[in-house]
Amino acid sequence: MHGMVVNDLHVVEDEVKKNQRFTDLLGSYYVSPAIKQQLNLLPRSVYDFRKISAHKKYTLLVEHDSLKTIKALVYEPNAIDYVVFHLKDSLLVETCQRKVDTLQRSISGRIESTLSHTIEAMNISHDLTNKFVDIFAWQVDFQRLQKGDQFKMIYEENLVEEKPVGIGRILGVYFEHSNNGYFAFPFDQGDGLDYFDDEGNSLRKALLKYPIEFTRISSRYSKSRFHPVVKVFRPHLGTDFAAPTGTPIRSVGDGIVEEAQYKTNNGNYVKVRHNGTYTTGYLHMSKIASGITPGTRVRQGQTIGYVGSTGLATGPHLCYRFWKNGVQVDALNVELPPSLPVKADYFPAFEKVKTDLIQRLQLIPFPVREMQPEVAMR
Repeated sequence: MHGMVVNDLHVVEDEVKKNQRFTDLLGSYYVSPAIKQQLNLLPRSVYDFRKISAHKKYTLLVEHDSLKTIKALVYEPNAIDYVVFHLKDSLLVETCQRKVDTLQRSISGRIESTLSHTIEAMNISHDLTNKFVDIFAWQVDFQRLQKGDQFKMIYEENLVEEKPVGIGRILGVYFEHSNNGYFAFPFDQGDGLDYFDDEGNSLRKALLKYPIEFTRISSRYSKSRFHPVVKVFRPHLGTDFAAPTGTPIRSVGDGIVEEAQYKTNNGNYVKVRHNGTYTTGYLHMSKIASGITPGTRVRQGQTIGYVGSTGLATGPHLCYRFWKNGVQVDALNVELPPSLPVKADYFPAFEKVKTDLIQRLQLIPFPVREMQPEVAMR
């Protein structure tokens, strides 16, 4: 287990409870005072105990002596990574990874209600939906998909000991929406993997479209909305994303944190300046992420806080604000400059990748449409 022989050990498996600290996980089992002192003095550069989260698995390996001495504690932040704390003779912390196998999968689907329902009905992780949405976020309004829209996709699935543990890269997509066809192909031209359409245009904009993994929009930008708390009509110059408390909120682009504080109406909120033109705001957080303070430089996709209902809010959601040249605008309709297309020097290599993936996508059949029963004439 976890690379250790456990035949002569008592194995205790459990889950971290809400508000539990690392020392709480040790329970009534024995750890020497010297080791406890070393744990208290452990630098965050070795391991930051603030990373331990509720609902994550951990295992105690306990000796069968009279003291019930803990030999090791294994903490599992996810299905791939695990951290081993050796606690018997001297403190040793090992960060490890399980062997991951990657398989290529191909699927097709037809939208009946939402994209997430269609993909999850195939018993596929919601991560695939999120990656799909991120690719086409600026080309397609996923809140307005139509019944009958359909897609084909090739993607990577990660497995540990033959069990699915996550989604890797999406390798190719063809998506039909509102009688328009959209391709997406991954290609690296020396500056990291990006997605391009069949003409070599980048599908990515300078900023992400959604500040949290795709979810339901509960209220859109409006110059006059009936406020559910104060019960009057007034402008709502943001977009509300309904999501469970604790859902990570990500910065939509590189930038510098201008504000990170609590205010009466906004609750816990963060404001990020991306450049001289664009600034974004994130309101009602349950908490601001560790290290996010005014002046901090953040990267696109970095977690800056967590969904909550602080301030003037009726329930957990993120109110996302967007400024262009100092004026608040609708984040979902703002025109952003596109990223650069495939460079001329790389275009022959891109064409080869594209041709291969189109051929593979053509071999994937769309789901068979159900025939409507004929109604007998009277």
